[in-house]
Amino acid sequence: MSDCKRRDFLKAGLGFLAGSLLPVKALAAMISPLEVRRTLALYNIHTEEHLDVCYFDQDGYRFDALTQIDHFLRDYRTGEVNTIDVDLIDLLYTVQCHIRPSAPFSIISGYRSRETNERLRRSTAGVAKDSFHTKGKAIDIRLPGYNTTSLRDLCVDLQAGGVGYYRKSNFVHIDIGPVRTW
Repeated sequence: MSDCKRRDFLKAGLGFLAGSLLPVKALAAMISPLEVRRTLALYNIHTEEHLDVCYFDQDGYRFDALTQIDHFLRDYRTGEVNTIDVDLIDLLYTVQCHIRPSAPFSIISGYRSRETNERLRRSTAGVAKDSFHTKGKAIDIRLPGYNTTSLRDLCVDLQAGGVGYYRKSNFVHIDIGPVRTW
């Protein structure tokens, strides 16, 4: 192998390694030049609503689309709407880019009001007192036709935040807090 080819090969390998270690925000930035439009397809299992929305395009984040996402991921128990962190939306998009699903993400829980969170804490094991759901920084998902264990493994590999796996309920929790698993 000539020195030029060897150098190019090493550069490509180092580039790949560095890219695989990047946080989600940097990963999403790497994706955006290839795909200027970032779209998400979502289905809320509680409200039976569908949302297929382009939230980012050549002009950046689209306020109207982010507002639609905020409403879609509202606390379905109280109707309370809160801002969903764009880093969480980008994380979901990054997961979508790795899987290329043929169906929308099924949303089990997005934003949760403090009132709802406290009620769930009293009746359900494992609900955090200061849940990232109450901050618009967590979402519980499943993907029809895609193994939930594989979805969990992908989310863990991204090293972008917390990943919880709920085998009995068949969903994965992802958040943009510290990297951890349960």
